Amino acid sequence: MKYPWLLLVFFLTSCSKVDTQPLQQWQHVAQGSYSAALSTNGRFSAVSSIQDGVAYWDIHNNALLYYWRHQEDSDNLVFNLAISDDNSHVFTADSNTYALWRTNDGANVGFWQLDNATVRDIAVSNAGRHLLIGKSDGAVQHITLQEGRRLEFLGHTERINSVDMSPNGRYALSGSNDYTAQLWDTQTAQVLYSFPHPSRVTKVALDPQGRYAFTADSQNLAQIWDIQTGARISQLQFSARQQVFSAVRFSADGKYLLTGAPTRNLALWDVATGKQLQRWRVSPRTGSRPPSAVVHAVAFDGTERIISESSSGFAEVWEINYE
Repeated sequence: MKYPWLLLVFFLTSCSKVDTQPLQQWQHVAQGSYSAALSTNGRFSAVSSIQDGVAYWDIHNNALLYYWRHQEDSDNLVFNLAISDDNSHVFTADSNTYALWRTNDGANVGFWQLDNATVRDIAVSNAGRHLLIGKSDGAVQHITLQEGRRLEFLGHTERINSVDMSPNGRYALSGSNDYTAQLWDTQTAQVLYSFPHPSRVTKVALDPQGRYAFTADSQNLAQIWDIQTGARISQLQFSARQQVFSAVRFSADGKYLLTGAPTRNLALWDVATGKQLQRWRVSPRTGSRPPSAVVHAVAFDGTERIISESSSGFAEVWEINYE
């Protein structure tokens, strides 16, 4: 071949193509959001903003279902949101106050105050039975509401950055500034597996089907683990010197991983190999210079589409192309 480098350039260009045109787009917040959560099935979203508090949306019908506020006379700085895997409850938290809401009627289940630390991340189990709160003091609190049981997990030595919990509330995954992610039993606080990293762990996620864990640090190591054996399945393959993730979701069949980043980027990955399969970029926040947005939440909508919620205030639907 006379010009072999032409083939190489074409290959690299085609692999790095980024889709910036969503199939559908809805504006959920006019001036941008603080945080957002999507349901596992991509049907519902909870979005936090200073104007409206927390808004709960039926995405498929583009219908606003409820408005929730922590306090009527405050700024409602809700930076953490979680939707249970069965879509029955939404868990919300500002720096010191957390609340649980029912989605069938919009009613508040309860408000609670956190003392001596601030909320870093949260998770909620099916039926709202269990709450998980990662804290700035390095502890993770697991609450069983019906029994009033509170367990403090003290397996980390520094600030918690990210937490997740199995749908039944039995297992928790936490990531910390102490360079580790810990998978632990919420009944006994026993560590099942410890996943090491070379820098602080900034994002963790559990597969709701109980197959995998995702852990990522602040530099360039993102890993997928088999939580039945503790063995590493794959490491995400990317060339960036630093890659931080702000949203993560496993597909229902366990073959794919979807991630969002603070740099507008969405990416689809092969779980078995860690190979990146497709990329998208969410719409930037209006008036931002340079154009920017944080991807707050991602979800699969069936097998052919994904949904994102970002700080731009938009929910967007994107097409998956597996070719």
